[in-house]
Amino acid sequence: MFSSLPPVTRAILLANIAVFLLQQVAADKLLELFALWPLAHPLFKPWQLLTYAFLHEGITHIFFNMFALYMFGSTLEQFWGGRRFAIYYLVSVLAAGATELAVQDASGVGGPVIGASGGVFGLLLAFAWYFPRQRLMLLFPPIPMPAWLFVTLYGVLELVLGVTGSQEGVAHFAHLGGMLGGALIILYWRTRGRFEGR
Repeated sequence: MFSSLPPVTRAILLANIAVFLLQQVAADKLLELFALWPLAHPLFKPWQLLTYAFLHEGITHIFFNMFALYMFGSTLEQFWGGRRFAIYYLVSVLAAGATELAVQDASGVGGPVIGASGGVFGLLLAFAWYFPRQRLMLLFPPIPMPAWLFVTLYGVLELVLGVTGSQEGVAHFAHLGGMLGGALIILYWRTRGRFEGR
């Protein structure tokens, strides 16, 4: 399976798996150094805006993130090419982390953030943008719907959950930040006449 993936998608996926395996023997130290800690926390370091996206809480967390990376990242990398895909994913991860930090700082509430979900939500946004009529199947319930509708509903749900705080322990604003960062870089590329595939 790995050999058939485009190179950047494959590298991100393998890096996440490698770090997850390392977490099984040195979880506390890795979280201390590389999770995204709140700005006011003494453990916060600037590099955590990137490194948090390679840490995961458990097998379910990494499975769903890597499955989404496999599903949507492969298509987008083939459409854009590796360089643009890597830039897009990086911007989504950074925007997700920055958004979560801003929300935590404004609310005075929050803890360390981990996971590739911010980057993955950026990929979801891009997939819906460029392939809006592609049918996606929900797991629960198993209802097919076009990508633009699926991602719109998912984004609205994340906003509601984030504002109401009804799903504790999930960085909903990081997810929204990943989508926002993705939208901004796509709009930037459009203004430069670089919004098509490679």
